[in-house]
Amino acid sequence: MREAKIMIRYPGSVISVNHYLGRRKDGGVYVKREAQEFMAELGWLVKPYHIEDWKLPLEVWCYGKFKDKRSTPDLSNLSKCINDALQEVSEVNDQYILWHDGAIVLKEDEEPTLMLIIRENNA
Repeated sequence: MREAKIMIRYPGSVISVNHYLGRRKDGGVYVKREAQEFMAELGWLVKPYHIEDWKLPLEVWCYGKFKDKRSTPDLSNLSKCINDALQEVSEVNDQYILWHDGAIVLKEDEEPTLMLIIRENNA
């Protein structure tokens, strides 16, 4: 079973499902610049694993380290942006990605980070 462990900075609520898309005047939507930067960074970290060749469905566990409870997101709200980034880099449709919330750790002195563990289906 193949597995990728990705440590990436947490840029804040800009990658939340509630904030990463913006609305255009014509009614369309776009991905906000800060979210695009996060998604591109994640894509470069995931690309060497070639997850597009793995057995589906993929499973993604998301763990977080944050400064305090007030700045801690609901990890499930990060799934849309992260799954979209994985789909963009691998062309694996997000319907084949199973999301799992992991543990949250509070570390006042450290920068907020996310740990993503991506595993192929072992069936």
